[in-house]
Amino acid sequence: MKQRAGISELERAVMSIIWKQGEATATEVQQQLAPERPLKDSTIRTVLLRLEEKGYVRHEVKGRTFVYSCLEQPSSVAAQAVQQIVDRFCHGSLESLLAGMVDDQMVDTAELQKIVDRLSKQRKNSE
Repeated sequence: MKQRAGISELERAVMSIIWKQGEATATEVQQQLAPERPLKDSTIRTVLLRLEEKGYVRHEVKGRTFVYSCLEQPSSVAAQAVQQIVDRFCHGSLESLLAGMVDDQMVDTAELQKIVDRLSKQRKNSE
């Protein structure tokens, strides 16, 4: 998996808007964020530029307006964030992360078994 810079909470909020709508302009993002986070237009444009530099979004010019769309689905971005956690805190061991989640009762063995069953089914289907 390609390692890239993580995203901040504000960047995630912007990504959520674009994921939900499929594409969005800076003005649309600003309007969607406004009730909870009234931000200046320049701030929104800076966040969108950073997301583009990190490879999370791209833009097309329609008329004179930049229209942003996501390059990856939320599950892919989440997987990358988890990989960063595994690398940073678990010395690259996914097993260590999962064991810690079980120990802290974030996930139970029944859920892990469902995952194993799903992976087994996917493996059989791909063979």
